[in-house]
Amino acid sequence: MNISFENPDKVNGLLTITVEEADYAATVEKTLKDYRKKANYPGFRPGMVPMGLIKKQYGSAAKMDAINKLIGEQLSKYIQDNKIQMLGEPLPSEKQEAQDLEKPAPYTFAFDIAIAPEFKIELNGHNKIDYYNITIDDALIDRQVDMFASRMGSYEKAESYEDNDMLKGDLRELDEKGNTKEGGITVEGASILPNYIKNKTQKARFKGAKQGDVLTINPSKAYESEAEMASLLKVERDRVKDIKGDFSYQITDIQRYKKHAIDQELFDQTFGKDVVKDEKAFREKIVEGLKKQLEVDADYKFILDVRAYCEKKVGKLTFPDALLKRIMLNNNKDRGADFVEKNYEQSIKELTWHLIKEQLVAANDIKVDDADVLNAAKESARTQFAQYGMNNVPDEYVENYAKEMLKKRENVDGLVNRAVDIKLTAALKKAVKLNEKEISLDDFNKMMSA
Repeated sequence: MNISFENPDKVNGLLTITVEEADYAATVEKTLKDYRKKANYPGFRPGMVPMGLIKKQYGSAAKMDAINKLIGEQLSKYIQDNKIQMLGEPLPSEKQEAQDLEKPAPYTFAFDIAIAPEFKIELNGHNKIDYYNITIDDALIDRQVDMFASRMGSYEKAESYEDNDMLKGDLRELDEKGNTKEGGITVEGASILPNYIKNKTQKARFKGAKQGDVLTINPSKAYESEAEMASLLKVERDRVKDIKGDFSYQITDIQRYKKHAIDQELFDQTFGKDVVKDEKAFREKIVEGLKKQLEVDADYKFILDVRAYCEKKVGKLTFPDALLKRIMLNNNKDRGADFVEKNYEQSIKELTWHLIKEQLVAANDIKVDDADVLNAAKESARTQFAQYGMNNVPDEYVENYAKEMLKKRENVDGLVNRAVDIKLTAALKKAVKLNEKEISLDDFNKMMSA
């Protein structure tokens, strides 16, 4: 076997493999002998079928399989042994000539290989990068207290409607004269939150309404969404476009949402029984949680700034565009060439950052193990629980949930990347000179949304 590699422009590689009969003959012979042991031919005992018959039936397929396997192994070995930083996978070369495997060896196979551009990036104390310290003020703590109290609140009966109240009542479709329409739509116990109605005229009809009042509303004017209308009227969505008339709405109940008191029950439900004893300790515990959460947000922004800094420092890299587009098309055959053209530029941006990040990870000797990935999964789990106001989830439950996340293959790669990012962020915060800036959460969020 002979392998040669050409890389004249540093980014487009041509790897050629010439296969001789001696390279695959033993493998084919062994495969055919195995077939012979299992072959079942009329007139022959098992294992006694003439090899000529076996070769005639299975010889070509065995030869093709042996050559394909050999080429795959030698491709991988050559790329690994020669430390070729390949992008994507090898593709049969456009220069490949047809090979007739029915004729005697040698056979020559050529592969186009996309090579990563050469560049060098390193970060140290000479590099200055912004780091935003998100401040925790009383207003932010008040909002958190209010959020916890709201989540544990409950509805209470009210006498007359005020903003944010929830109404229940009976809806009846009216005819053109304002009478109940015979055979029309009727919904008993229909729930309405007038505060979410965007049409000012329709919304105003609920002002000061009391239990027992009968109002006239027009759902087609009150609601912009067909889905909301369909849900209110309990009809299929495709019927909504034909419903344009008025409805009567007799209010049977008014419910007002009341936040939970700032008391021991709220403290216990939020952070666990007897973890905090008074409002001062409650607020301090909120600050403790906010610091962890906001540091994650600040670190995320830091990595974005590191990326922008490095991309600017590296400049525009030269890629084997034509070959990468072929690889991208090969991986997205169902989407076609238009998809490749539309998404290629963004793919190159992500690929550039991936290559930069690889160098930063290597330079800082970042390695992750199973424990790091599990910790990343636990962090993700806690974030998910916190979104639902669950701040006192036991560690054992969080760990079990994280382990369930890791059982799903589609989660693993993302969590491995997250584990790498956590370690890389910590290393770079020590390596570079931080240009620390104080910023409020509101201003931070505005900056991130922009």
